[in-house]
Amino acid sequence: MVKKADVLEEETRRKEILEAALDCFLQFGYSKTSMDDIAKKANLSRPLLYLKFKNKEDLFTEIFNYLLEGRYESSEEVLKTNLSPKEKLIRISEILLIEPWSKVAGRPMTSDYYEACSRLSPKVMEKYEKFIIKSVQTILGDKESAEIFFLAMDGMSADVPTVKTLRRRMEILIGKFV
Repeated sequence: MVKKADVLEEETRRKEILEAALDCFLQFGYSKTSMDDIAKKANLSRPLLYLKFKNKEDLFTEIFNYLLEGRYESSEEVLKTNLSPKEKLIRISEILLIEPWSKVAGRPMTSDYYEACSRLSPKVMEKYEKFIIKSVQTILGDKESAEIFFLAMDGMSADVPTVKTLRRRMEILIGKFV
């Protein structure tokens, strides 16, 4: 029987590994980061790292999933509230775009990380895009507007802005839609 403390310890260790890997990818880029670099940063052996993640691509995908953990559920809760459409869009953009961006922005290889997400985690990226479009469609009322909103939102981080700049851009975009 697995003890609750063991499960919590395992989850804490997983998060430490993912944070260490994210730090390495943002510092050196995907192609220059090795599993050895990640193992050293996470203070564990490379064989142990391979027991937890089959390869670097698998680990990278798990980081993307980790950055989105709980965000879909939080966004769905926002959709159920009595907030105005503008407030719902602000809160959902904060949850799904700005908060994750705050973990990667301002690092040497942020741009590389951003590009690698699309290339290495297409299924996770597709789920993310569909979820945002569906959520925005619920608020705005039609799919075409939701798709345009998503494309504009996605483009706002292409030049790797600061979190403050990204937040301001989102406020302007939301103001144009509602």
